[in-house]
Amino acid sequence: MMTAFRLELRRGRMLVFWIGLLSALYAGFITLFYPTIIENSADFEKMLEVYPKELMAAFGIVGSLSDPGVFLNSYIFQFLWPLVAAIVAIILATRVAADSASGFLELPLSTRLPRLRYLSATIVGQIIALAVLAAVTVGSIWAVDLLIAPDFPIDRLALAGVHSLAMGLAIAGPTTLLAIVFLDRGRAGGLAAGILVQMYLANVIAQLSPDLTWLANLSAFHYFDLKPVIDTGTYPTADSALFLAVAIGGWILALLAFRRRDLAA
Repeated sequence: MMTAFRLELRRGRMLVFWIGLLSALYAGFITLFYPTIIENSADFEKMLEVYPKELMAAFGIVGSLSDPGVFLNSYIFQFLWPLVAAIVAIILATRVAADSASGFLELPLSTRLPRLRYLSATIVGQIIALAVLAAVTVGSIWAVDLLIAPDFPIDRLALAGVHSLAMGLAIAGPTTLLAIVFLDRGRAGGLAAGILVQMYLANVIAQLSPDLTWLANLSAFHYFDLKPVIDTGTYPTADSALFLAVAIGGWILALLAFRRRDLAA
């Protein structure tokens, strides 16, 4: 298993490096802009008054942008992180399907390495990659925050990173299952991306239409609100548990399916 695990790390390191670099640059730059938001909060509030409150809520902006929870949640965690998590989770989770299509999968499985250990190594690789990216995102906010005022509580930023990781894992788990079911990277990745887009739209529609608020319960984005975490330190235990349940469920089903999957189909 260690051989497969090291292979997975080598193959994913450049993806994690470049996505992590972009995440760090974006999160750091946005954080650096926060003092400007505070200094000109009245002007920003007037500008946002032009838009309906429901529309602002759909994009995670509920309250004043000078509030650290609103600022970080709307500009970094609800905008940057879902993109980062989706891209990395889908690419890594569907790699087994790409390896099957290219014939590369036959190489490791032709050795004494069991199927379950091979797939388990790829799953661990997914977890590590997403954990590194969550840490890089939070770390870049913290690093820039050392240069500006006011300070963001580092313990609350760490909690936000943990919940962000849980959301990323909830994407990776089911996508791994889709990759095993279809053994086609395009179909599995496309379906996973399509589901995420539909969830995002469902959450937006729920915010815009009072009669359709129930749609939010079907969206992963509804359970990814980090404003309370950053403002009060209240961790969304139930939401993280839901994300982890989805992730673990997807991986378990993927392992069971991969054990009996006809790789020639």
